[in-house]
Amino acid sequence: MDWEALWTSILTWVTNEGIKIVIALILLVVTFKLVNVIAKKLTKRAEKKNLDKTISRTLIYIFKLGMKIIIAICLVGYVGIDTSGLAALVTSLGVCVGLAVNGALSNLAGGIMIILTRPFKIDDYIEACGHGGTVEEIHITQTKLRTPDNKVVYIPNGTLSSSEVVNYSEKGERRVDHTFSIGYGDDFEKAKNIVMEICQAHELVLSDPAPFVRVCKHNSSSIDIVTRVWVKSENYWTVHFDLLEQVKKAFDANGIEIPFEQVDVHVKKEN
Repeated sequence: MDWEALWTSILTWVTNEGIKIVIALILLVVTFKLVNVIAKKLTKRAEKKNLDKTISRTLIYIFKLGMKIIIAICLVGYVGIDTSGLAALVTSLGVCVGLAVNGALSNLAGGIMIILTRPFKIDDYIEACGHGGTVEEIHITQTKLRTPDNKVVYIPNGTLSSSEVVNYSEKGERRVDHTFSIGYGDDFEKAKNIVMEICQAHELVLSDPAPFVRVCKHNSSSIDIVTRVWVKSENYWTVHFDLLEQVKKAFDANGIEIPFEQVDVHVKKEN
C-alpha cells in the first residue's frame, strides 16, 4: 500500500471536504441557536401584545421547526451532497412513514381542528380522556396538560378532538352546590337561616345571582338542605371548602345535629 498517496488523499479531503463539513456544523449550531433566540423574542412580543397564546405559540413552533429543516437542507447542499436525490429520498420516506403512522396523521388533523374550533385554549382547566388539568401547550400532534398534583399528561390530538371536553375556565363564573343534612328533630328554618347567613357573609360569594338555600329532600333519617352559590371560577375550591367547614362549626354551635346512618339490630330470643 502506498502510504504517501493515502496520506496525500486524506490531506486533500480534509482541506476541501473536511473544512466544508466543519463550517457546515458550525453554521448549523449558530443558526439553530439564532432561530431559538428569534422564537423566544417572538413569544415575548406576543405576550406583551396580549395575542392569543394558543395561536401565537403554535405558529412560532411551526416557524422554528420549518426554519431548522430549511437550514439543514441548505447546509447539506453546501457540503456537496446532491439535494435533488435527497429530496426524492425524503419524498419516498415520507410516503412510507405516512402509511406506517396513520395515527400520527389523525393527530395532525386533530391538532388543526382544535386550533380552528377552539374548544379550549392555553391556561384553561379542562377534563378530557380521563384526565383533568391546566392546558400548558397545544402542539400539532398532542396537547400538554398539567394536573393539580403537578403531573404532566400528553394527550394525542386525534383522541382529544373526538372526545368530550369539559372546559371549566371558558366561563368566568361557576356554581358551588352543597347538600347539608339535619335531623328531623331540628328546626330546619333555623338551619336554613344559618346557611344563608354564612353564604351572604362570605366575601367571595357573588350577590348576583343570589345564594339559594332550600329544603330539597325528606330522607329516611334526615332533612336535606340544598345550597347553591355563584363564585368566580378561580375561587371555586376556596368557597367549596369554606362552606363545608363554616356550616359544620355553625351547626355545632347552635346544637343542630348532622345525622349519620344507623342500623338498629334486634335480637330475637327463641324459647
